[in-house]
Amino acid sequence: MTQKPVLFHVPYKSQVTPVDPYQHVLLISAVSIHQWRVMRLVGSLQLVLLLAFTSTATGLNIPLEVEQPPTIINSSSGPIIALPFDKSITIQCEARGNPPPEYRWTKDGKDFIPPHVTTNRHHPVGTFVLHNKQVVEFRGTYRCYSSNKLGTAMTEEIELRVPNVPKFPKEVNSPLVVEEGDPIILECNPPEGVAPVKIYWMSIGLEHIEQDERVSVGTDGNLYFAYALLKDSRQDYCCFASFTKIRTIVQKTAMAVIVKSSKPGNESADSGEATAEPPPVRMPGLLLPSGVQTEKVLLRGKHLELECIPHGYPTPKVTWMKMGDTLPSRRSEGKHGKLLSISAVDESDAGKYMCKAQNSVGEAVHYFDVIVEEPPNWLSEPPQSQLTVIGTDVHIKCSVSGKPSPDITWRRNGRLFKDDPVNNRRVLDDTVVLHNAKTEDSAVYQCEASNSHGSILANINIMVMNMAPLILTRDYQEYAVVLGGDILLNCSVFSSPPSKISWARDDTPKTIDGIHFFPLNESLKIISADKKDSGRYECVASNSEGMSAITAVLDVKDPTHIVYPPQDVQVISGTTAQLMCQAEYDKSLQSTFEVVWRKDGEEIPLLSEEHSRYFADYVMLQIMSVNLSDQGVYTCVARTSLDEDNATALLTVLDVPDAPKIVEISELPSPRNISLYWIPGSDHSSSVIEFIVEYEESQWEPGRWRELQKVPGNQATAELALHGNINYQFRVYAVNAVGPGPPSEPTERHKTPPSAPEKNPESIKIQGHSPNQMDISWEPLLPIEHNGPGLEYRVRYRKLGVGDEWKLHMVNRHSFVVRNTSTFVPYEIEIQSRNSHGWGPEPKIVTGYSGEDVVFWHCLQENVSVPTAAPRDIAVEVINTTVLRVSWTPAPAATVRGHLGGYHVHWVRKRSLLNPNNILDERQSLSFPGKRTHAIVPGLEPFSEYRLTVNVFNKKGNGPNSDPVTFNTPEGAPAQVPILTASNAQIDSILLVWGPPREANGILTGYLLQHHLINETTLEVVDSQETKITGADTTQWKLHGLEGGSLYRFLLSACTAAGCGPPLTQESSTVALEHLSPTPAGAPVQSSHNCSLSFPSCIPDNSTHLPLVPALLNVSSYVSDTFAKISWTAIEEQQDSELYVAYMNNSDGFWRISEAVNASQSFHVIDGLKPGTVYTVRLMSKRLLDNASIFEDVIQTRLQGAVGQKSSFSTQGWFIGTMCAVALLTLVVLMACFVRRNRGGKYAGTPPPTQRQEMFSMEKVKEKEDLHPDPESQGLNEDSFGDYSDSEEKPLKGSSVCSLNGAMGDGVSRDSMVDYADGGREFNEDGSFIGEYSDRRHGGSVSEPSGPRPVTA
Repeated sequence: MTQKPVLFHVPYKSQVTPVDPYQHVLLISAVSIHQWRVMRLVGSLQLVLLLAFTSTATGLNIPLEVEQPPTIINSSSGPIIALPFDKSITIQCEARGNPPPEYRWTKDGKDFIPPHVTTNRHHPVGTFVLHNKQVVEFRGTYRCYSSNKLGTAMTEEIELRVPNVPKFPKEVNSPLVVEEGDPIILECNPPEGVAPVKIYWMSIGLEHIEQDERVSVGTDGNLYFAYALLKDSRQDYCCFASFTKIRTIVQKTAMAVIVKSSKPGNESADSGEATAEPPPVRMPGLLLPSGVQTEKVLLRGKHLELECIPHGYPTPKVTWMKMGDTLPSRRSEGKHGKLLSISAVDESDAGKYMCKAQNSVGEAVHYFDVIVEEPPNWLSEPPQSQLTVIGTDVHIKCSVSGKPSPDITWRRNGRLFKDDPVNNRRVLDDTVVLHNAKTEDSAVYQCEASNSHGSILANINIMVMNMAPLILTRDYQEYAVVLGGDILLNCSVFSSPPSKISWARDDTPKTIDGIHFFPLNESLKIISADKKDSGRYECVASNSEGMSAITAVLDVKDPTHIVYPPQDVQVISGTTAQLMCQAEYDKSLQSTFEVVWRKDGEEIPLLSEEHSRYFADYVMLQIMSVNLSDQGVYTCVARTSLDEDNATALLTVLDVPDAPKIVEISELPSPRNISLYWIPGSDHSSSVIEFIVEYEESQWEPGRWRELQKVPGNQATAELALHGNINYQFRVYAVNAVGPGPPSEPTERHKTPPSAPEKNPESIKIQGHSPNQMDISWEPLLPIEHNGPGLEYRVRYRKLGVGDEWKLHMVNRHSFVVRNTSTFVPYEIEIQSRNSHGWGPEPKIVTGYSGEDVVFWHCLQENVSVPTAAPRDIAVEVINTTVLRVSWTPAPAATVRGHLGGYHVHWVRKRSLLNPNNILDERQSLSFPGKRTHAIVPGLEPFSEYRLTVNVFNKKGNGPNSDPVTFNTPEGAPAQVPILTASNAQIDSILLVWGPPREANGILTGYLLQHHLINETTLEVVDSQETKITGADTTQWKLHGLEGGSLYRFLLSACTAAGCGPPLTQESSTVALEHLSPTPAGAPVQSSHNCSLSFPSCIPDNSTHLPLVPALLNVSSYVSDTFAKISWTAIEEQQDSELYVAYMNNSDGFWRISEAVNASQSFHVIDGLKPGTVYTVRLMSKRLLDNASIFEDVIQTRLQGAVGQKSSFSTQGWFIGTMCAVALLTLVVLMACFVRRNRGGKYAGTPPPTQRQEMFSMEKVKEKEDLHPDPESQGLNEDSFGDYSDSEEKPLKGSSVCSLNGAMGDGVSRDSMVDYADGGREFNEDGSFIGEYSDRRHGGSVSEPSGPRPVTA
């Protein structure tokens, strides 16, 4: 007995994993079940077939390779209303199926051929377009049919409505004549049109008719009057209908109303003055609705409106009730109670309602029978499509609801389907049963349910078939997951009957099992993937019809991880904020790696426009000009296509505090004391340090704000003591660590009453400008301190200690002169203030002296009183290379001849111990006020000889200088070397060339060289080494034992016995092995003298970003007075290369680059140079000023006329005589200057030399020689003339700048303490600034060349 097949029900709520249904899938049908059981059947899974729904119909989501009936996937839903301004109307119908479906349309139940059918790139669709001009003739009801050989699907009916333009009919309205007190109904009867429509009653002048309890517009659009009044008479009652959807307003012909008076002899309102008497009383009635009862039918969920408009006098009041129940809470009443509205009605709102219109003489009622119905609806969901095997029973149930109960119509492929028991096809009301289904039962079945309110339609695809497994997932699909992540390997299968699924590793026949492998339906889920899980996996699906298999490839990647997360940071508003974020990720995912920044959860748009304030790369986010809106939590998200990591940081923007708010004045019991209160503004994340209270007064300085009081930042009140007779206003601002914030709004004016002065004058000075008088002066009271009008001062004085009577004077000014005093006698003085309201407080007694003695100085031809003796026992203690301590024994007090002012310390730098033959004579001084015996002198130059003197001074002038003290300063650390160049890079070596420091500050002992190996990715130091280079004349060093293709950082410091100076840094890279070019045979070997600042002829490319430039041969330079010629020899493969020549005047630091020069040209001339000037020249392969120079040299152009001076020109007698005369004249002038300078006790000022900017400048040496002639350096011999090379071109020599070794002075003082002391500041004993320079000189100089120099005539 054969077992009856079981119907295979397909679950519809499963999700389909996205697959590529067009990939080739291997079908295995010829392999026996036994063979597959041996290979893969352990742990197999039951297939659950995946189904889904389309947008408009329920159907099977199966691959298009499988033949299937049409499924409607998109269609228009009716009704469609064609509006006048629509250019076209589109009616859509689109389906999918295999074979591709064809389309057929019906209109009003008859076949219809659309005029314009659209197509897409895959297959024709049934969508058609109607243009507006012809749309009127196409109004009707449409239905679309989509068919192929397996069935026909159909849409619901689509109604196309083409409304006419609404118009009121033309009519002539006779005036409506009523008596006073009668009801009035003015009918509108708006034309049909596209809903919604709004009714307005207005006059011809577009004035709205006023509505109230008596007058109202009904929902039918008519205007109702409960009773007429004489004022209702008018000729222009107009009804306006507004159709908002079509943007149209239409107007009805105006209607006239004439109200006749109810009093005899007063027939209308026009016959005379309107009566003020009310109309007669009338019983209530209903103008709307008519009759006793109205039936109201509406759909569930709609809005219910019941309206009762009464008539009668007085105006009846309308009330509502529901018979046998209470009114729902959703109700609302409008139009003065005439309209009852209930929103979203349901079955509970059905029933009988009553409205009652009642006034003082009676009532009227009306009943509404409300019936709530609904269109057809699916009880749960539409009938589901089904896939089943041959021989099963198929049940299709169409469960619907509705009121009235819907009628159900069944169709098969769009045609009516009736009960057919003979063929085992039964139609049982809402259910269709197909017994023992066959392949030919496959079709599209339609269930349509309809009642008076509408219809619903469902297409149900029934597929009866047997099919071997079809794996929808692509074979050799690649999957990637990060280490520790979860991954789902897909194996989506379509088959009938269902398939069994098994998974295995490609390298083992066993079915996969383990603690982190979980079969999930037809897929395999791997939990916490490990590196060893990478590899191939095989999925096998089998059923009674056959078998199929695919392979999945898994790659486990390294996870993304942020190694340097952003840190919380505080920045000041207006500055730049920087947030670091560096991540590690799997390098195979580099193309998908990105760093995204979010602020408070929202992604920051990183625009490339110039106005964007955000700049980001893989390491850092920069926010330019931050403001308060930038404050928040920033999240760095580093992500790839597989995973992401994030880290957050808080950015706090610090800004000045906001202005305080609501500043108020509160008066205290004292009339001149008040309290000020305010509300602090936001401190913007930086606590308020203090509040500043300012005032402005309107009498003395109107509009000028001055500080009155400071208040701690933790309080918001201040008690203020004010001056009298002032009209104040106040404001407050806050100060935090960022700075002061804006001020508050000023308070109202506050006027204080006048009073006596509260203080006396301060800063009283007693001076004796002549021996027989005493000048008294004081700081007057400020205008606001007067406290009232009539301010004056009382001056009292008497001799101290002799019992004299007080002498009194009243003055209005702030000075007074006492005459006929004894010389230098002490006095007691009092000064007291007074105004019209009284005296100030008791004054304090101050003591002063009358005028001092006089000494007559013949040399000055004027009377002065200056000290007559100098300090003694001058002692000097050198503290360090630039600071010393000087002490002395003060001059006797009697020799000061007045008040002691202090002491002047003068020192002269005589010479540098490095060049003792060069006399410098650099003078400086400091002032130290008051009585003291020692002082700290800063700003000295190391390794120099000084002479120092001290003198005392009073206010009249300086006393004589002390005996001079001579001392030397010790050696100091040298200055930084001026230039450091890395060149001639090889695989394991680099040549370093430098210049000696401009200021040696002692005897050079050598150099300290440090070199660091740098990691080019992280820029961290990997390895460090240190080399001590002995020999002061060494200016180049070749480092060996370096790593090839590596970046190095070099730091070079010059050293003396006192230590090493600051380092100069340079970076360069060694040559990688694969980039090394062999050195051409015959390349000249360059030799360099120790004093050379030149470079080798061939310098390989040291840049880590540019390719290596092959070395040129025989690079040389020829230098004249105004031009230089750079020559080279190019090998064969370089003949077509382009070179660039760059040169820089070392005095201005600006580079100039030539146009491209072809290497085959073999030379380039640099023209327009200045004679006697030092230049740096580079030969480069690219127009970039980096380390990629092929050749670099420091040259000096010749002085004009110096060439060819080797003749015996200097031996001519006339020349020797002339030079002797010049020397004699120079000597006389020098002696005259020396005598003149030493007369009068003052030093002749020498203008400071111009601060030198260039490294080597013969012009500056000449200038220094002119300022400080040195007889020892003026000696000449015949061999010194014409000391220049001939015109032959030579390879680069190291001796090209040897003559400049001694010319590296420094025209800038390096001691910052000297700079700070300039401008009147002074030093106290510990070296802080209280002194001042009286005659400051630049301490640096340019030293003389040690050898002979050429001289030109």
